[in-house]
Amino acid sequence: MFGTVSEEKEVKVPASEAWELYRSLELVKIVLEALPTIVAKYDVVEGDGAPGTLVHVFFVPGMMGGLTSYKEKFTVVDDEKRVKEVEVVEGGYLDQGFVLYRVRFEVIEIEGNEECVTRATIEYEVKDEVAENAAFVSILPYVAIMQFAADHLHQNHNTK
Repeated sequence: MFGTVSEEKEVKVPASEAWELYRSLELVKIVLEALPTIVAKYDVVEGDGAPGTLVHVFFVPGMMGGLTSYKEKFTVVDDEKRVKEVEVVEGGYLDQGFVLYRVRFEVIEIEGNEECVTRATIEYEVKDEVAENAAFVSILPYVAIMQFAADHLHQNHNTK
């Protein structure tokens, strides 16, 4: 079973400024601040935020449907299109019967405006015999990340 879930957030800073945050490992710090009741810690296993970067995500015990951790790999960081894709490559969702769990962040410029839109999309595929595990997929943590990032960007934009 294949599915997608997506959500957008308007951000009151230029797309170039938002992309500098989303493309970098700074977003990892935002995740920790935005989701302290879900994400216990992040370890950068290898990389500097470019494609191939590997991050180990640890969850707060009892959260995320019993998942304890997973490793995710940055597969796309496209500065021209302002797109970042991250795939779970070990543990977590893969242990729950998922064969694909990918998150895409996009920063979309609003023409003639000093604002942009950020979009988070989850693409997933789960084995038919455990299709009920698709219920674990939720865009809400990514909405929280986008909101926290928007607040962070807005606050820092106003102090420049």
